[in-house]
Amino acid sequence: MSAPAPQHLLRPEVLAGLSTLDLVARAVVEGFLTGMHRSPWFGFSQEFAEYRAYYEGDDPRFVDWNVYARTERTYVKRYVGETNTHLVILLDASASMGFGSGAVTKLQYAKFLAATLAYLASRQHDAVGLVVFDEEVREHRAPSTRPGQLQFVLHAIDRAQPGTGTDLKVPFERFREFRTGRGLVAVISDFYCDPEALLKGVQPLAYQGQDVVLFQLLDPEELEPKVKESVLLEDMETRETMEVSPIYMRSRYRERIRAHVDALKHSARRAGADHVLVNIAEPLDAALRSYLLFRQRRA
Repeated sequence: MSAPAPQHLLRPEVLAGLSTLDLVARAVVEGFLTGMHRSPWFGFSQEFAEYRAYYEGDDPRFVDWNVYARTERTYVKRYVGETNTHLVILLDASASMGFGSGAVTKLQYAKFLAATLAYLASRQHDAVGLVVFDEEVREHRAPSTRPGQLQFVLHAIDRAQPGTGTDLKVPFERFREFRTGRGLVAVISDFYCDPEALLKGVQPLAYQGQDVVLFQLLDPEELEPKVKESVLLEDMETRETMEVSPIYMRSRYRERIRAHVDALKHSARRAGADHVLVNIAEPLDAALRSYLLFRQRRA
């Protein structure tokens, strides 16, 4: 049997069959970077050096002429020593993240994404840190480049299980206790929260000099429910129940979920953060492209 194509390794149902998060992260990076290498979209190399647009006055010795030949766009290669920063991942492990209508739950997908971001950052020689939370901080690893840090972070991600409710103040407050320097923060959650509360949580990080990206993970059934008859739905965190009809789910519910996502996008923009909506039935490459664009804009 032939090995799966690298891009095939980005699909969540394939990743769910791998035995460890370390294998997941390696498979995703291999598939993603191979796809990027074949595409003129960015021109990332297999060594994963970062690129930025050429500006007048840049040393032409660092122009990647191979990329220019393919795209007619001029990029300057930035080497590992120039990109060192820290990445802290805030991973939501609340009860609602345990939902999934297909091959993986939101939390499983979140683990795949978190592990891949940690792996990419480690390859860049960036310090990597982690906060796993629900209503409390469940795991905390301060950013570090020490040998073994990536494995510590991956093991902590792997241990995450759906917990209780969600309190976004908790990870933001913990983060502010141990970080003062400028860096990157990736928050991975379904963000079933008050958009104004999110704004209040993110703004202090921005004032502190952090660049924040919010990955909102939602299941296809949360985005486009296919309810064909009246059902009794139960909130996974509060245990409150509500009977809903197909008509409500096709009209009012879809309006409300779109309005909620739009409100989160608006709050993120007001706080100077990026917001990325992720459908967990989709491969990971769209989320990773968004992350790399985020990094480039803040380089």
